[in-house]
Amino acid sequence: MERNSYGLVAAMLSAAALALAAVPGSLRAQAGAPRTAQALVEDRCSLCHGLDGGSVSSLYPRLAGQHPEYLVKQLGDFKVGRRKGTMNEMAADLREEEMAALASYFAQKDVPVRMSGEADLAPVGQYIYKKGNSYAGVPACQECHGAKGMGTARLPRLSGQRSTYLVRQLKQFNRRERTNDNAIMHSIASKLTELEMNAVAVYASGLN
Repeated sequence: MERNSYGLVAAMLSAAALALAAVPGSLRAQAGAPRTAQALVEDRCSLCHGLDGGSVSSLYPRLAGQHPEYLVKQLGDFKVGRRKGTMNEMAADLREEEMAALASYFAQKDVPVRMSGEADLAPVGQYIYKKGNSYAGVPACQECHGAKGMGTARLPRLSGQRSTYLVRQLKQFNRRERTNDNAIMHSIASKLTELEMNAVAVYASGLN
């Protein structure tokens, strides 16, 4: 996404928050009015992502603590089909203000950070995350996602994410099955071995 597009996302988040705060609850409840984040979470999000965004299974990403701009962008991509998956149906009828409200809701939740059971892989992951692999042409992950895996408005937070989910995304990037944000990540994931993918995921998920 171009820089000015991310500026529009940030403006949309701010405007949506002000608009929702200013409109009386009785009016928001009327037919055709935007649904609140709480209502949407309870109705459709919690089944997979949990009420607090911690996810109920490694099949689904943790949304808690994720950057709201990034979440809005992903929901928008799912809505228009740039990113493929189960979320296409879930996002199909979401309004812009609803996506902004959901993103803000999950961004404020506490991040459940914990180390994976495969802690023996962490040293390998730490090396790749911090220094990359010059022999394979893999850059250090921290150059984009930050030393603590916090990400940015344009890039996802990795800290606290389920390691198995991170591995699955790397494999999808490698096979070009991830249909958005693919250009840079494909060039990186395609140079990682399966062991390296698992090691990086274990290390990144445990950052805090």
